[in-house]
Amino acid sequence: MRAWWVGQPGPAAGGPLVLGSRDDPRPGPHEVLVDVSVCGICRTDLHLAEGDLAARRPAVVPGHEAVGVVAACGTGATRFAPGDRVGVAWLGGVCGTCPYCLRGDENLCTAPVFTGWDKDGGYAGKLTVLEDFAYAIPDVFSDEQAAPLLCSGIIGYRALKRAALPAGGRLGIYGFGSSAHLTARMAMHLGASVYVMTRSAEARDLARGMGAAFVGGAGDAPPVPLDSAILFAPAGGLVPVALAALDRGGTLAIAGIHLSDIPALNYQSHLFYERQVRSVTANTRADGEEFFSLAERIPLSPSVTVYPFDAADRALADLAADRITGSAVLRVRP
Repeated sequence: MRAWWVGQPGPAAGGPLVLGSRDDPRPGPHEVLVDVSVCGICRTDLHLAEGDLAARRPAVVPGHEAVGVVAACGTGATRFAPGDRVGVAWLGGVCGTCPYCLRGDENLCTAPVFTGWDKDGGYAGKLTVLEDFAYAIPDVFSDEQAAPLLCSGIIGYRALKRAALPAGGRLGIYGFGSSAHLTARMAMHLGASVYVMTRSAEARDLARGMGAAFVGGAGDAPPVPLDSAILFAPAGGLVPVALAALDRGGTLAIAGIHLSDIPALNYQSHLFYERQVRSVTANTRADGEEFFSLAERIPLSPSVTVYPFDAADRALADLAADRITGSAVLRVRP
């Protein structure tokens, strides 16, 4: 099969991905083999390619928003049959025995397996996944629409939960990329008013077109105090900005896997009156199932830019340079 993998991590403009051939993977016990149709392009892939995330294995194939059809089932795999359409997401396995798994917080597992980091992901013609960590894709979504939902959508849903947004509340969103624009649509569907702060002029246009109550630059103050905020941009300098915009008792959720350093906080300006900061770490499978149920009801429709398979390196460079509005998807199978 053809595949892209991480060669020498470095700036995306320098081409850290390598295109070549790999042996087709074979499904192990309780795994399914997936013929990949499309794979979403996530900022986590960019962090991996550029070295912000240390590689867990050499020459790993990125991609954790893969959609395709089951080609074969390993020993004991009975949940899906060949021909079924499935999605493969970031969380690819957990130990099931640590205290966090046992209490239902499998996203905090001490020995997790992540698709496109610990094991090869969807920037390839085929991949394998444990059947219990694959998602059945609702028919309402095309492959291209479904791909960003598998990480951008699920993580946005998790971040929305962590932000503790009250019914009908005011939600601030800092950064307006793939996950943020899906989260905004979810929040609006649930009755919230959304205030978007982002540096990209194209993203600001998208937010206005979606009906955001306020759209401004990344460091701008919203016109009203916020009940909750979510930081999607990997910029630690925005943490005090977002905290200062919160009303009393407000919550800031930080949604990225990587964040630049946070500057010093002032207790009175940023944290007093019971403002709080929460991080977001991966997701549970229950989060994923809850999210797909909500996404199907809305129905959630990502704004998608599709790249041909041979252009995966260009897609990452575009993402790094903020040239992508909404979500990007790699078409793996013609």
